[in-house]
Amino acid sequence: MTTMRTSPARRSTRPARRAAITLLASAGVVLTPLTAQAAAGAPAAAPAATVQAAPVAAPNHAAQVAVDTALAQQGKAYVWAGAGPNVYDCSGLTQFAFRAAGIDLPHSSRMQSTMGTPVARADLQPGDLIFFYSPVGHVGMYIGNGLMVHAPTSGDVVRTTSVDAMWGYTTARRLV
Repeated sequence: MTTMRTSPARRSTRPARRAAITLLASAGVVLTPLTAQAAAGAPAAAPAATVQAAPVAAPNHAAQVAVDTALAQQGKAYVWAGAGPNVYDCSGLTQFAFRAAGIDLPHSSRMQSTMGTPVARADLQPGDLIFFYSPVGHVGMYIGNGLMVHAPTSGDVVRTTSVDAMWGYTTARRLV
C-alpha cells in the first residue's frame, strides 16, 4: 500500500490559499470550479471568478484615468514604500494612479495633502484624495458613493472601503 504525504512546502501554502479564498468571498466574488462551468456549458477557458463593480464616473478625463488605474490595483499587496506595479503603500498607490493620468505626486501622504485645492467632505468627487490622521499619515482616493480605494496596512491588500470605515478623517484635496 502506498501512503501519500503532503510535503511541508505544500502544507505551508494552505493557510495563504484559505486567506485568499476568504478575501475573495468577503468581496462578493463567487468561485466556481472550471468543471462545474464546463458542465453548465461555459467554455473551459472562462475565468473562475469575476467581480462586477459599479462604474465610476469621474468629473474629468485625468481623474477618470487615476480612478480606473487605482481600482485596477485591487487585490495587490500592501508593502511599506511600495509604489507599484505589484505592491503599494497608501501614497504609492495614489502616486501610481495619478502618474498614469500625467500628474506627478510625491511618495508621501503628508506631502500629497498639501497639493491641489482643499475640498469639503460634502463636495467630494471621484479622484479626490482623502487624508487621515493628524499629522497626516494615510491617503485614499475617493471613488464616489461614500467609497474610497486605498492600500490600508501591512498584511492587507489594495481595496475599496467606506470612507466612514476609516477613523481620523482630516481633509481632502482635488488635484484635477
